[in-house]
Amino acid sequence: MGETSKTSIWQSYRYPIMLLICIALGAILGMAMGKDAAALKPFGDIFINMMFTIVVPLVFVNISSAVANIVDLKRLGKILGVMLAVFIVTGIISASLMLAAVSIFPPAEGMQVELKAPEEINQLNTADQFVQAFTVSNFSDLLSRKNMLALIVFSILFGLSVSLAGEKGRKVADGLAVLSEVMIKMIKILMYYAPIGLGAYFANLVGVFGPDLLGSYARAMAVYYPVSFLYFFIAFTVYAYLAAGRTGPRIFWKNAVSPAVTSFATGSSVATIPVNLAATEKIGVPKDIREIVVPFGATAHMDGSCLSAILKISFIFGLFNMPFHGLDTYLTAIMIAVLSGVVMSGVPGGGFIGEMLIVTMYGFPPEALPIIAMLGTLVDPPATMVNASGDTVASMMVARIVDGKEWMKKKIMHSREEAV
Repeated sequence: MGETSKTSIWQSYRYPIMLLICIALGAILGMAMGKDAAALKPFGDIFINMMFTIVVPLVFVNISSAVANIVDLKRLGKILGVMLAVFIVTGIISASLMLAAVSIFPPAEGMQVELKAPEEINQLNTADQFVQAFTVSNFSDLLSRKNMLALIVFSILFGLSVSLAGEKGRKVADGLAVLSEVMIKMIKILMYYAPIGLGAYFANLVGVFGPDLLGSYARAMAVYYPVSFLYFFIAFTVYAYLAAGRTGPRIFWKNAVSPAVTSFATGSSVATIPVNLAATEKIGVPKDIREIVVPFGATAHMDGSCLSAILKISFIFGLFNMPFHGLDTYLTAIMIAVLSGVVMSGVPGGGFIGEMLIVTMYGFPPEALPIIAMLGTLVDPPATMVNASGDTVASMMVARIVDGKEWMKKKIMHSREEAV
């Protein structure tokens, strides 16, 4: 049994462990080589360039495919609408909590890494900038990763149009589904090179910029881990109370331990789906709600990712010695966090794409990507736990809004009737 458990943990965490080992080896190599480690930078650049090249077709195909294949039923539409609202609201709350934490404890304070800062930070602080962020004037501009939000809007509208075309659009929807599978395979191929690419990049970073960079990661983790566990225990208790009154928190925590432990151990929200479905059934969430919210939430409800997105944004500002304060900066950060945690998380490789969104939206150079990618890997276990457990309590909140405040009592009465 113990051997099986060890094997299971190794299989679940094999890739992140390999990634961390290669990055650690790269850091050691960088310290040993010093400035000469700059010779390894091209190996890292290859990986970054490949990831940036695939991001546009990946986002378009996967988002448009997901929207095109949604079944249009009245109750389903209501569940999806309420579910999305719950996902966004909880995402904003989690992002705001981390925003408060990094304002008090800046994760990259005092860092001395000489990277070229962007001349101007892109803020969504005017109507014109808002329009420019979400739309472009030429179709060809959609093919640039610099217009990521506009591409997402176009992808959603395209997928919706395919769905509205009915039977005539079925072939297009099927084609998009096949293309989506192809893109997943391509991401997997590229990720085989990630340990080498990121290892080489960190050898360069540590060799050129010194060990200051490594110390800042420990500081960032010291901020993230306590905040994520705080959100896990306090926010989820409040959400459960809002969903089912006084009995909500008790029933939630009685059944939420299994999904939490499973997600923390496997590092996968998707792997937690069967356990989460069993937990929500025991809680009393109606069948149609739990079977929509839990699987969908496994890829599109990421409160833990929203927490980490704010940490990454604050970290990258500190890295470039730029002030991270002001209403415009905070609102932009929350919007990007929710977008990367709710919208982009449903895309294969969404973690990297969310990080690319941070880099491109603010106009930081590509060198910033592997730095925050490493941070994402370090905070992944608690982030996944918050993500997956959030689906459990989100299904309760959706049930409360869709079926009314007596939803749990109705479920218990229905169960008793079936037993009789």
